[in-house]
Amino acid sequence: MTKSNKLPTMKDVAKQAGVSLGTVSKVFNGIPVGDEYRIKVEAAAKELGYQVNVYARGLRASKTNTIAVILPNITHPFYASMADYCCQMLAKRGYRMLLATTSFDPKTEQKCIDMVQQNKVDGIIAITYNPELEVNEDIPFVIIDRKFHNHIPCVSSDNYAGGQMAAEKLAENGCKHLLFLGISSHVAGEADKRYQGFMQYCESNQIDYTIQRVWDEDGLEALQEFLLQNINSGAFPYDGIFCGTDILAAQVISFLKENGVRVPEDVQIIGYDGIPIFGLKDYYCSTIKQPLAQMASTAVDILLSDNQSAPALICLPVEYCPGGTTRDSFPHS
Repeated sequence: MTKSNKLPTMKDVAKQAGVSLGTVSKVFNGIPVGDEYRIKVEAAAKELGYQVNVYARGLRASKTNTIAVILPNITHPFYASMADYCCQMLAKRGYRMLLATTSFDPKTEQKCIDMVQQNKVDGIIAITYNPELEVNEDIPFVIIDRKFHNHIPCVSSDNYAGGQMAAEKLAENGCKHLLFLGISSHVAGEADKRYQGFMQYCESNQIDYTIQRVWDEDGLEALQEFLLQNINSGAFPYDGIFCGTDILAAQVISFLKENGVRVPEDVQIIGYDGIPIFGLKDYYCSTIKQPLAQMASTAVDILLSDNQSAPALICLPVEYCPGGTTRDSFPHS
């Protein structure tokens, strides 16, 4: 007799365990039964290789234990780390993560929202650049790092305090002529507060500073052109730079070194994000570290909470981490 390739059913489990189909259903749905029956059902299911179809069961109960996480991409270390932390936090709560990426395209963002709504997810966590998103009000929704509507909670690091902290650390390290470099989206977001906090600290402490922001479409080349215009035979008028992200800081450091400006000897640099290189302990640069695990955990807690009165914006504290591009990274030198 050839072995059947047919997947086992609940009826097969009931027959194997010698119990009723109703008892099997109760065990698989977490309804209390006697230990003797539960043990028999679990043993039979294991022997037959039966697996509960959680998704189908969820559809019947109008709950799938699945949360959609929508991000611009997972190639950028910040987004990749956020996806990983969201997956971990959801798994601890017994939920699965459905991941979608949008490549920063507002139309693709809406398509992703429409898709996950059709797939009956229990909630959505997103980093979005589309303030006009149409989301079913019945689906719990949390935005990370970009506040659009007061009725949609936003979880972010304290970008303003981070900007202040960067300026303060550069000043403490002896820098007197500071520069902010950033690449900005036309859609305003919490990250814009980084340069605002930086500027406020400099003005309050009478520190010479320059703000150099360019738009996404101008990109790194526009900043490199600005830097090149200010490099004169290796001399550079700024001795401290705060970059809007660690990735930008790494690009700026490479460009300056190629043009004869030493880091941190000639200019000290601080980035923002605090993403370790390859997940190790070392950073790309000295940095303002975002509490990514706490941000993901907070977003999940809000999403799964029955309390609908979450604040419109939750800002979590940041910390400074020396990473080799400021003089305090070498205290004994």
